[in-house]
Amino acid sequence: MRHNRRTFLKFAGAAAFTPAMPAILRAQAWPSQTIKAIVPFTAGSTLDVIGRIVLNALAPRLGQTIVVENRGGAGGTIGSAAVARSAPDGYTLLINASAHSAAPAAYPKITYDPAGDFAAVAMFGSVPNVTIVNPEKGFKTLADLVAEGRKRELVFSSAGVGSATHWAAERLKIASGIKARHLPFRGGPEATNEVAAGRVDFACMGTSSSMGLINAGKLHPLAVSTPQRSSSLPNVPTTIEAGFANSDYTFWNGMFAPAKTPRAIIERLHKETMEVLALPDVRKQLLPQAIESLPLKPQEFDALVRKEIEINKALVKAAGLKFG
Repeated sequence: MRHNRRTFLKFAGAAAFTPAMPAILRAQAWPSQTIKAIVPFTAGSTLDVIGRIVLNALAPRLGQTIVVENRGGAGGTIGSAAVARSAPDGYTLLINASAHSAAPAAYPKITYDPAGDFAAVAMFGSVPNVTIVNPEKGFKTLADLVAEGRKRELVFSSAGVGSATHWAAERLKIASGIKARHLPFRGGPEATNEVAAGRVDFACMGTSSSMGLINAGKLHPLAVSTPQRSSSLPNVPTTIEAGFANSDYTFWNGMFAPAKTPRAIIERLHKETMEVLALPDVRKQLLPQAIESLPLKPQEFDALVRKEIEINKALVKAAGLKFG
């Protein structure tokens, strides 16, 4: 049921919670009240859909209600900042994607540190980005698109400045040496439709938002940006297979908590989430989102975020991108 932009995921609460309890006792008693999960993007987005599927299955395992709140804006930094400022008690969580590690590069004035102010909890998986074109453009392979982009300036669309779709295209642009101008839109559907209509030359969009038009023959997939081929497009090569080293870009999504959240809570959340992701019913629900398993321990997930922050900063510098 929606109320004030919040959704309550089913399961009743349990014992009372006393803030004055020592941290170790609070961790042992957790969870004893409603949990809030902030999704820093709009309702209906790929991240929102995936997050709700996982959290809906997680709530009964924790024995508590989970409230999902969409707090979008500024590339996910508004909602993320709210979680960074929250108490590290396991009752406020962040559901975010690759935009989390892109934030320092795209928004240099953010008031939080995506690495230092958060503890990674669980990776939900990755959604491959696929380079798409209008079939009438005549590009049969990625090499065809690159050859054209070396002769003239192409135009690519994205779901917004600093989005995973933007970063994936910039990485491809640098790796291939093409000339291409960025045309950002408010979201993935708008950016994808521009390609299908032939008004832009290409885009690097998530497979979950592109498959419908690909299957309808209105978009042609040239390559996926993941290191390995996508199970949803097994006959489509990766950008690396197509001959462009360092062109891969993994679009992941997962769960975070404030940095000082007790490790016992982090480990419990991680364990329960991994078990939820393995449930046949959850896997069936996630299938339309084209999400692929990317199991990482919390420490490995933290390390990935730190590594990607530096990669994205280098990408911005190499691409000559300017942000306010």
